[in-house]
Formats: sequence, structure tokens, C-alpha cells
Amino acid sequence: MTTLQAIGERALAHRLAVFGAFHPKECDGAGSAKTLILVGPDEPGFWNHFTSSPEWQDGAPDPMDRWSKRVITALAAASGGRAIFPSDGPPYPPFFNWALRTGRSWRSPVKLLVHDRAGLMVSFRGALALGERIELPATAVSSPCESCADRPCLTACPVGALTVSGYDVAVCHTHLDRPGGRDCISCGCRVRRACPVSQAYGRLPEQSAYHMGQFHR
Repeated sequence: MTTLQAIGERALAHRLAVFGAFHPKECDGAGSAKTLILVGPDEPGFWNHFTSSPEWQDGAPDPMDRWSKRVITALAAASGGRAIFPSDGPPYPPFFNWALRTGRSWRSPVKLLVHDRAGLMVSFRGALALGERIELPATAVSSPCESCADRPCLTACPVGALTVSGYDVAVCHTHLDRPGGRDCISCGCRVRRACPVSQAYGRLPEQSAYHMGQFHR
């Protein structure tokens, strides 16, 4: 019988971690899946593992997406399921809503997802959709934001692109084009970095720089 622990151990061999799981209902858009498991980078250690992969070293476009599809497709098959990726679409899978359903991610004060382990640095490389309903552990009952007195995410953006009102993408891109945006480009979004949970996650600046480069190209 497949267990969440066994899946987590297989994922860890690729520096991936289970970031949440739930039993979908028909309205969740997970097809016939009885259990949906979200996986993301296991830190510290993911970036060094990924950059030693053939996908990173072959010089072809979209190395992380190609790596994710190879690895997570194999993980899903080994678990008797199928893989789903954020890039599948259109229509695209509702990963944001799926994350909320796991009970391990919440909507943060700046409207981005915040995760119990990765904070505002949370990202999902894919999901495993299983045809069987497996036992799942109990999850936290409240967001880490509820016990965060200072809420530094609300004031961390130097140009107010990420606030309680949401995300102004145009303002963000304009800032990144200017000299003042170099810190965000090279080290990652200041709002995400300001989150106390993010700071304990162990993601390297090089990884954040890669994702910012993909976002702002």
C-alpha cells in the first residue's frame, strides 16, 4: 500500500519535499484523483542538486521545468499515479487553490501563498495525483501570519508593488528595470525574503536570482 511517508522518502532522493496533500472533491478540478500531493524544493540542498542535473548542464531552455517533468513524472509512476504541473494548460491546474486545500498553505497579508515550512518562498514543482485514497496526517490549524506581530511583508517592497491590496506586476517590472531593483534581481523579492518563515527555509540567493531572471526576461 502506498503511504505518504514512502512518497516523501522517494521525493527526498531528488531534494523534493511533500508540501501538502488532500483528498480532492469533484469541484477541486483534480479529475479522478482520490489523493493529491503537492511537491516543492527541499531546502537547504535543492539548488545544488538541481544544478548538477543534465537539464541544467545541457544549455537548453527551461531546465527547471524539464527537470521537474522528468523527475516528478517518475515519482508519480512509482507511486501508482500521474503527474500534474503548473505549466499544464491552458486551462492551468489551480495550484493556488490546491495549496489552500492542503491546510499547510494560506493566503498571506500580501495575497501571496505562505507555507508552513517555506513561508513566502513557497513554490510547487508539481503534483502527484493518486487513484487511491491514502491516509494523511493532521495539519496546522492556523497560518504563521497570525502569530507574526510585525508582518514585515507589508512594508518590505521598496516601490509598494506588493501590499495588502495585492500585486501590481507592472510597478514591479518597472522597478526591476532600474538600478534600485538590482537587489531584488540578484537576491530575490524583498517581500518574500522579509517573511520570518522564509528566512528559516534555507533557499539560496542563486536560486532566487534564477527565478527572478525567468520572471523578468
